[in-house]
Amino acid sequence: MADLKERLLPPKPASAVNLRESYRPSASGRQYFQGVDVVGLKKRGQGVRSWIRVDSFGNSQIIEVDKFTMMRRCDLPARDLRLLDPLFVYPSTILGREKAIVVNLEQIRCIITADEVLLLNSLDSYVLQYVVELQRRLTTAGVGEVWQSEGADLSRRRGSRSFDNVFGSTSPDYLPFEFRALEVALESACTFLDSQAAELEIEAYPLLDELTSKISTLNLERVRRLKSRLVALTRRVQKVRDEIEQLMDDDGDMAEMYLTEKKRRMESSFYGDQSLMGYRSTDGGLSVSAPVSPVSSPPESRKLEKSLSIARSRQSMRSSESATESIEELEMLLEAYFVVIDSTLNKLTSLKEYIDDTEDFINIQLDNVRNQLIQFELILTTATFVVAIFGVVAGIFGMNFPIALFDDEAAFKWVIIITGVCGIIIFCSFVCFFKYRRLMPL
Repeated sequence: MADLKERLLPPKPASAVNLRESYRPSASGRQYFQGVDVVGLKKRGQGVRSWIRVDSFGNSQIIEVDKFTMMRRCDLPARDLRLLDPLFVYPSTILGREKAIVVNLEQIRCIITADEVLLLNSLDSYVLQYVVELQRRLTTAGVGEVWQSEGADLSRRRGSRSFDNVFGSTSPDYLPFEFRALEVALESACTFLDSQAAELEIEAYPLLDELTSKISTLNLERVRRLKSRLVALTRRVQKVRDEIEQLMDDDGDMAEMYLTEKKRRMESSFYGDQSLMGYRSTDGGLSVSAPVSPVSSPPESRKLEKSLSIARSRQSMRSSESATESIEELEMLLEAYFVVIDSTLNKLTSLKEYIDDTEDFINIQLDNVRNQLIQFELILTTATFVVAIFGVVAGIFGMNFPIALFDDEAAFKWVIIITGVCGIIIFCSFVCFFKYRRLMPL
């Protein structure tokens, strides 16, 4: 990984003179900027950014391209490039355009064409892992294609059809370049979200068990922060799942993403039109002096047009069949990662349900404690009423008027006994009344 960082990320320039010296035009005429600081990737007024370009052979390089050049190169509108801007936070999106696929999945923000992948240059480890994994798969796929071609030649020499099943190009393992790049992006996003969900689970369950055993302000605050993180992660996972599901439900969008097939059709139609124009010019030059008989067979030009129309109709039928097959391949690819992201979403949903169950259990515990406090308060109020009876008796005997009872020495003892017995009887009566009305547990 360190070697990949040193190879992909350009060195930091020492001064503006070094920046001018590092400017080099490419062989194709497009000017790239080498040795630009990663921190200042986007210059004011120019919109120049650093991109990692990975071609179909697994070769990678750093290019410096401004926004308008990228728009012309990939035939994309400005709003699609705005989705890839790291300064803004956009939800996960997969867009199929005429010549490119715009992918914004978590840390992976790239443009996939039929021949290359343009990835925003970043120091994020997931971006570097994406580049490494894509290069590895492209290199492995290249070796497999060589083996496939050799096997096809061998089967032609031997005249047997058994090798077609082994080395046939209809195998789903040999996907077009754009689907391989899209698969690596989906795998990276799903792996990243699943790892975050696993970390959240490891942190959540012990904390919830601790909160169940000991309800404190600190534990409640930690659970609140945990739940906010869970809601944010669930929203991101749900967005990725909805995006994949939306692509699976729309056959037109999936057919639009088959860039290699569209490029092949454009090239074949271009060369076919050129050959047709050349043949027509030659045929026209020869048919000037040739007489046309109304009884004879149709001229060669009509035969040519008829054969070309039949060939085009057959080609359109084959292209529609291949488009249907490609849609099925892409649908199977999306379905596989839909299952993965749906499993992650179910994991987060289960965690949210566990948090809700824990909150309900805590609320039940708090309600029980609150009921016990209310019962204790009721008993304490009843006891206070009984004690108040002694206060009333003491107030009566504290009056300044002569009573014959004051002259008896045993009168004070009997007054205390009678008052206590009456207080106990009143207290027991209240308790029995509370139990009768089920205000207190039996």
